[in-house]
Order: sequence, then structure tokens, then C-alpha cells
Amino acid sequence: MPSGSARASVGFREPFELNHFFAPQRTSAAALPDPEPFVRNLTRGVLEALAGVREVDQLARWLTEDAFRRLVTRANLATRARSARGVPAKRPVHAILSLRQQSPADGVVEAVAVVQGPARTRAVAIRLEGMDGRWRATSLAIL
Repeated sequence: MPSGSARASVGFREPFELNHFFAPQRTSAAALPDPEPFVRNLTRGVLEALAGVREVDQLARWLTEDAFRRLVTRANLATRARSARGVPAKRPVHAILSLRQQSPADGVVEAVAVVQGPARTRAVAIRLEGMDGRWRATSLAIL
């Protein structure tokens, strides 16, 4: 059985090097488009998915895996709640009242959209990170 030094001399790489090579690559904010239209569109898409008029899968390319799973769970709960009350899904009418964003680090944007709906006003908090040359949402919170 070869020792660790023998493996290194043969040209084997440690697993963390390969994972780093194939993992999503960070992108600088200078190489990315303005995040405001993305935040507006993603906010509308998320609210439509929760209302049941948009498939959550349509938003998958804009979200990381963890954020996508959480959105799927929340959309499924909303669907069950509508079903239990006998309320059909209908297109929400929302107005984005304000949008605030800041950049705590290069290639990272944290944004909050205040959205007014027919019943109440909500806040949607989104963290975007530049990955592989585009913005992706790594975290979503709907208050």
C-alpha cells in the first residue's frame, strides 16, 4: 500500500483540490450586471410562486440549492393552506414600494424590497452572490 508521499509523487490530487476546481466560481461585482432589475424580478417571481401561479422550478436557475429547497417547502405549505381553505390560486397584485441594497463584500449584494399587496405590506430580503458570471440568490426571507 503506497504511503501519502508515494501518492503525491505519482500525481494524485487531494479531493479538496478537485472540489475547489469544480465548485461554483466567485465573480466580482465589476463583472456582473446591475443587481436591481434582478432583485425586482426575483421578488415578483417568489411572490407569484407562493401565490401558486408560478412554478417554483422556473426560479431554480436564480437560486442556490439551499434557497431553492426552502422556497419549495414554503410554496408547498402555501398550496396546502389554500387547499384546506378552498381558496383558488390567483395572480397577486403587488407594488414594490422601495428597494434598498448594500454590498458588504465584492460580489455580494444584500437587498430588501418592501412590497405592498392587497392585504398587507411585506418585506422580501435577498442575499445575492456573484457565481459563475451571474447573480444567484443564496438566501431569501419573506416577512
